Amino acid sequence: MVSSEPRLPSNINEMIQEVMTSDLPEFMPGKSGFAQNGDIKIAYEVLENENCKNVNVLLVNGHTQTLLEWQPYFYQPLLDAGYRVIRYDNRGFGQSDWIKNWGENNKYTLKEMATDGVAVLDHLGIEKAHIIGSSMGGMISQQLAINFPNRVLTFTSIMSTGFYFDKNLIDVPKPFALKLVKLIFRYKKTMDKIETKMKFQYGIRQILKGKGDYNLDSKTILQQFYYEIKNRNGYNAKANDQHGYAIKKSGSRYDELIKLNVPALIVHGTDDTLILVNHAEKYGPMIPNSTSLILKGMGHDIPEKYTPEILNSLFILFEKSNETKSGL
Repeated sequence: MVSSEPRLPSNINEMIQEVMTSDLPEFMPGKSGFAQNGDIKIAYEVLENENCKNVNVLLVNGHTQTLLEWQPYFYQPLLDAGYRVIRYDNRGFGQSDWIKNWGENNKYTLKEMATDGVAVLDHLGIEKAHIIGSSMGGMISQQLAINFPNRVLTFTSIMSTGFYFDKNLIDVPKPFALKLVKLIFRYKKTMDKIETKMKFQYGIRQILKGKGDYNLDSKTILQQFYYEIKNRNGYNAKANDQHGYAIKKSGSRYDELIKLNVPALIVHGTDDTLILVNHAEKYGPMIPNSTSLILKGMGHDIPEKYTPEILNSLFILFEKSNETKSGL
């Protein structure tokens, strides 16, 4: 019988100690700042180089993930191609404001979260951008395109869904739920220790990867997590309920997606353990002027192995946007 628990590397303790006792790489090489959205402060980072041609890409991360989830192997080719890249922390997480008085009268949905991205663009004086979102960030990118189409050059929705709780599709797959429960049970008694938190986060990545046809970069994952704890705000446990509520309360975007007139790319992996690929197969074709990229063997993750193919499709999408603007 195959164990339903995620298996951590046999040398995980040694790797954690090495990370905690060695110098960390710089995970935020760009210019950091804060944008204001009403009473909420949103942390962002701008990445650019001398080749910047003043075309902007806004990266939107997922459920309880900070901007660090966007890896250099993903954004560096965008920089090399002359794009300015902006990534930011969603409200309730990272260095953006944590919503401490979240409750019945102060809960937020994906619509409010989409305005955080617009606030960052406003703060930086950017009229339009290519929007790329992963997982919940894909839902936010859809919402941004729906509510603010005049701010969107293109939008890309990676390993996401147009309606997570579609009754005709599976929301939380049983294998994922079982492994997560076992992982929580394994570490809950010592979760106050940093080492335990690092193991737990690594275990989550193993679950999300599933049977994906690639290996995790163990050292970078652990370094990134420790960097977040040591140099930034760390992780807000309460954001799990907040972001989950935002997804559930927002409901379906199907009716709005069919009306969009923005070039779009839908990316999904066949081995996604959290949002099954049939979500992409359903909502992708609904969107006019959209292209779908289904990647065999990719889990709920954006590993380096699949990034060249994703970026190639992105550059084609960006060119499509240029043709649309020129009337071709």
